[in-house]
Amino acid sequence: MTYDDTHPGTDGTTDARVDETHLDFENSESRVSELLRAAAERAVPLVEGTEDAALGMPTPCAEYDVRALLNHLYAVVVNFQALAAKGSADFSEIPDRTAGPGWREGFAVETRRLVEAWAAPGAEEGTSGAMGLPARTVGAMVLLDLTVHAWDLARATGRGFEPAPEVVAGLAGEVERMAPMARKMGVFGDGVDLPDGVTEFERLLAVTGRDPRAWPEA
Repeated sequence: MTYDDTHPGTDGTTDARVDETHLDFENSESRVSELLRAAAERAVPLVEGTEDAALGMPTPCAEYDVRALLNHLYAVVVNFQALAAKGSADFSEIPDRTAGPGWREGFAVETRRLVEAWAAPGAEEGTSGAMGLPARTVGAMVLLDLTVHAWDLARATGRGFEPAPEVVAGLAGEVERMAPMARKMGVFGDGVDLPDGVTEFERLLAVTGRDPRAWPEA
């Protein structure tokens, strides 16, 4: 199973618990908003440059074509604005944003609001989501989504993608730690074995169940 972003612990439907596996990212000095801004600078141009003709193409997420991936990612950046403000997320219905005009510009607007929401005072403090996860752990979830799904979109449409180094560095250990629970919940697929010499980001992708060799840059 591929990484499908059920977002354990954010909507109250998944049995997740807070434990020491989240403490490393939680105690990092990097601000979530700064990392999100760096991730957004790379993700937004990919969305803006996606042609309508590509919307039906398959992606590394087997359950999503490009249209569904974009709509999912749109829902992520909107819902995690609410979670930054200690509100609730709702992924029960995901509208087709690509059906109307201006969806590319709209994604840029909502992603900017996501960064602003996580930069607000108190956003990284306390807990967030129905399961009471540390706010910074929830921030790590959306950071992972924005980064990994940008790669998905790039590869699905034959484009290159280079993540921000600080984002990869911030996520690598956290993804390794959350992997056992995420696989149990069906959020990550089985890890992929890669040869020596791959990049840190390729290894991160492999932990989520993606094989970067199966989706080479065009």
